[in-house]
Amino acid sequence: MVDFTRQDVVFNCLPVFHSFGLTGGMLLPILNGVKTVLYPNPRHVRLIPELIYQTNATVLFGTDFFLNAWARAADPYDYRSLRLVFAGAERLQEETRRVYTERLRVHLLEGYGTTETAPVIAVNTPARFRPGTVGQALPGIETDLVPVPGVAAGGRLRVRGPNVMKGYLHADRPCEIQPPHEGWHDTGDIVEIDADGFIRIVGRVKRFAKVAGEMISLSSVEELAAVADPDAAHAAVALPDTRRGERIVLVTVSATLSRDALVAAAKAKGAPEIAIPRDILRADTIPLLGTGKTDYPAVTRLAAEALALESA
Repeated sequence: MVDFTRQDVVFNCLPVFHSFGLTGGMLLPILNGVKTVLYPNPRHVRLIPELIYQTNATVLFGTDFFLNAWARAADPYDYRSLRLVFAGAERLQEETRRVYTERLRVHLLEGYGTTETAPVIAVNTPARFRPGTVGQALPGIETDLVPVPGVAAGGRLRVRGPNVMKGYLHADRPCEIQPPHEGWHDTGDIVEIDADGFIRIVGRVKRFAKVAGEMISLSSVEELAAVADPDAAHAAVALPDTRRGERIVLVTVSATLSRDALVAAAKAKGAPEIAIPRDILRADTIPLLGTGKTDYPAVTRLAAEALALESA
């Protein structure tokens, strides 16, 4: 699907304890005889662009969080040799795509997968690209959409193919691999698939809030916040609410983000008013996992504790 050559140099600083960094950033190039540069810490955001420049890297793997951080510290000339930049492991934000396209003149290729699918399901390529999607499913991978109550467009994605794991180990039957039913792996993600097979991620089933009977994607709430203040980090979580079922809480590091700004962003994107969070919580930082992804359980605890103190 992608034309790696022996002249390429892959730069990978994603942690190899994570499936994306291990398989995409290390095993893929090594097993294909492509020179690979490994660096142990993606958080060295000022150093990474310099190392990309020094190594004449042509291929880069990253998550949205790290790609954005590296770009902010980079001079466009640092990225002069890059021809393929792959984004995965989390949703690529439009602001990140814009920075790479407009300032760095680099084309970002967003992909999608899960650890259970070894770990790629779909990817945009230079020949088959559609912005706003994660590309088409790789050859040999079947897709199936299961309807989700309350979600009008798309469905819950199941995949089947040679890349799907043999199964899970569960505590109820230790030492026994329990394979996926009929080979179908349930990703837990709600997606839309267009007529050409391009997949657009709507959000994880667990990342939806049911507010007054309506299903609201928490990822879409974060997108509104990113439109209102693209320079700050944001995370949206759902907490129980006695009147409306659940309430959406937006945790942000922005000191100026207001509900009025969110309302304006919602109008610009055509989002429903019910998707605008009533609670905005200021924080010094957004908790992160080692991969750079948002640590949503920690954000939920932070939000619950803050609102409990506010109520008291």
